[in-house]
Amino acid sequence: MTWFRRAQERAQDALAPHDDPEDKPEALLGHLFDLVHEINRNAGRMPAEAVVSARQVLDVVREVIETADEGQLDVHAIVAIRGILGDYLPTTLRTYLALDPGAVHRPRPSGRTPNQSLLEQLDALWTSATDLLDAIRAQDADAMLTQGSFLRTKFSGSDLDL
Repeated sequence: MTWFRRAQERAQDALAPHDDPEDKPEALLGHLFDLVHEINRNAGRMPAEAVVSARQVLDVVREVIETADEGQLDVHAIVAIRGILGDYLPTTLRTYLALDPGAVHRPRPSGRTPNQSLLEQLDALWTSATDLLDAIRAQDADAMLTQGSFLRTKFSGSDLDL
């Protein structure tokens, strides 16, 4: 029955966490700093408020990355960070930068200008990043409360003492 064992081992390998070097905090920070340089390089082509907002998004993402415990981040945090750094923020900025500079102040059918849309999208990204940071901090606080309960139970009198 070696075929069964091999199939079982392949299934376990598929479920086992893989250490992707791109998921390490150092790699994520590298992507973040590349994006900071891209924002700085294009600052003259974007509204000043958009530059500030984009940098604020990255500041929050950096805080999330810096929560890494022993070089490890929560898988949900990694997915969110990679989405923000590798897709959402760069796509938002590059789409705006690809516009004709004369069109950025003209209202579109939605009634908003591309400048307004850019700021709304950056605000949505900032909200998402701060929600992620809040969730990680709450998780850490919950872990601390759980540890405190364990220690009280472990080192205080028994719950069975009368």
